[in-house]
Amino acid sequence: MTSSTPDLDLITIGRSSIDLYGEQTGGRLEDMRSFAKYVGGSPTNTAVGAARLGLSAGLLTRVGADHFGRFIKEQLEREGVDTTGVITDQDRLTSLVFLGVKDPDTFPLIFYRENCADSAMNESDVDEDWIRSAASVLVNGTHLSQPHLFNASMKACQIAKAAGRKVIFDIDYRPVLWGLTSRDMGENRFVESRQVTSKLQEILPLCDLIVGTEEEFHILGGDTDTFDALQCVRAKSDALLVCKRGPDGCVVFPGPIPQNIDQGISGPGFEVEVFNVLGAGDSFMSGFLRGWLRDEPLEKCCEFANACGAIVVSRHGCAPAIPTWEELQSFLSARDRPFRLRDDEQLEHLHAATTRASQYDQLTVLAVDHRSQLEDMCEKLGADISRVPEFKSLVLKAVDRVAGGASSFGVLLDGRFGMRALEAAADHPYWIGRPIEFPGSRPLRFECSPDVGSELATWPSNHVVKCLVFYHPQDDEALRERQEQQLLTLQDACRKTGHEFLLEVILSKHGDVGEATVAEVLQRMYDIGLKPDWWKLEPDARAQSWRQVEAVIERNDPHCRGVVLLGLAAPEDEIVKSFEAVGEFDTVKGFAVGRTIFADVAEQWLDQKIDDEGAIERLASKFGALVDAWNQVKLGQKALEEVV
Repeated sequence: MTSSTPDLDLITIGRSSIDLYGEQTGGRLEDMRSFAKYVGGSPTNTAVGAARLGLSAGLLTRVGADHFGRFIKEQLEREGVDTTGVITDQDRLTSLVFLGVKDPDTFPLIFYRENCADSAMNESDVDEDWIRSAASVLVNGTHLSQPHLFNASMKACQIAKAAGRKVIFDIDYRPVLWGLTSRDMGENRFVESRQVTSKLQEILPLCDLIVGTEEEFHILGGDTDTFDALQCVRAKSDALLVCKRGPDGCVVFPGPIPQNIDQGISGPGFEVEVFNVLGAGDSFMSGFLRGWLRDEPLEKCCEFANACGAIVVSRHGCAPAIPTWEELQSFLSARDRPFRLRDDEQLEHLHAATTRASQYDQLTVLAVDHRSQLEDMCEKLGADISRVPEFKSLVLKAVDRVAGGASSFGVLLDGRFGMRALEAAADHPYWIGRPIEFPGSRPLRFECSPDVGSELATWPSNHVVKCLVFYHPQDDEALRERQEQQLLTLQDACRKTGHEFLLEVILSKHGDVGEATVAEVLQRMYDIGLKPDWWKLEPDARAQSWRQVEAVIERNDPHCRGVVLLGLAAPEDEIVKSFEAVGEFDTVKGFAVGRTIFADVAEQWLDQKIDDEGAIERLASKFGALVDAWNQVKLGQKALEEVV
């Protein structure tokens, strides 16, 4: 009997590692030059997938007291996974796995788990109250390979069973982790072993759901004939059995095993190009559990599971490739999907938009990414240009003084003069924007080599790529097309490197801006395929102009993070008036203002008329005043809406 209503849908138990995925495909692991870093480990991937699909999921594991352990925990928290059971091991390092994609059938991988944190779990790590707080627990076969791991998994299952919870078993057979192959054969998925079969079968009486491939049922049942293996498992467990069959989908057995296993409840697969099978099983499990734990019909559970698996085999990585609930619904509702699924631009955009790390109801940014303006200022004053980086570091200190650690604040800093400040910003929770454009360029040029993707590959993942384009609908066709192509190239690079993209558009310097002009330009951008995460737009006192802008964004990309206002060095009172014009529009999230705040302070500091503390205090005062003005507008609008 269930002791109480569970707080969580699911707790997964076991492996947690850093997956280092070779970024080059089609070759040996020996020939891969660079690696992408993701969270990994089957139960960790499943917890992430379950959370993305709307389940409340937690993870019981160990990570090291190191940079990678902190990354895993931070990423799980960003994904919405309960990390109560993620234990920091002070004596061991976080596990690593190196993986590669050689061809559709070959995926070399090497496990670094010897005396690592997750392989040191034991019974003392299992908190009985926390286990009881979940409707189900999931354990993996790999975590039964060592006595202390086996005991921890069994303890969790027994606690769950006694509390009336469900026990889920992912067979997850990795012969190398049972010591049955050499260390360089991590991709080998089957080696017969009576010893392994015997150990795995000890958990069967506790199980309510068992999921595995045909080969995994072979090891669990101790027979290489699938029917006989399933019969053996059924004799030892009344659990629902789910047999994964790759591109052929899956087949489910709620009761006796039919002589022809195709007569089970069948869930057909989806025809997609196989790029990378690693992680597909974890995504399949997440999808199946999204249905099963919500009491969906088994046919629907299979549909969710097979779709999730199909999406992941088309992508690079395991956990990061798993779809969200909205993405899954879009995939299932699509009438025409490209066989090469990662060419589905709408699905890829939806994936990126619905897996963003955080949400912003408000964003107030001090923009000091200026380069040419500060160069001109130094020339006018006869000041040493080498002092500019120091000033930009003072700006970060001023933002911190106002923000006090609140993540709704941010900075815009460049890599030319602001690199020291960018480096310091890494230790703060603030939004970080960084320009890519060559200052003042028209047509648009990037402040790097023509291969902008290679440049962005050197940027930390939390740097938002900001690009300013001087654009007007009356530009001649050649100029317009050249600039648009640059923006499309940049967006593609951002997608491939995983960076968010802020597009700043200034129209007023090259033509008149009517009430509908900005909305027309945004619609043009959307029509050619641009979908930036953020827009940065000029202030406009006309409510109708903003009404049209908001309508265009909502119609074309409801997942857009929103708009921030730029300042154009306008006086503070004009900036405040521009806030009042957008108070009623939720799409406008805040501002990214620069020279209005810092110009006179920079001039006095460079001219040595004020010291560091004086500069910080004045910057904080001016920035804080604009933040207060913004808050007053938004609070006033909220109060008005509540009255209405």
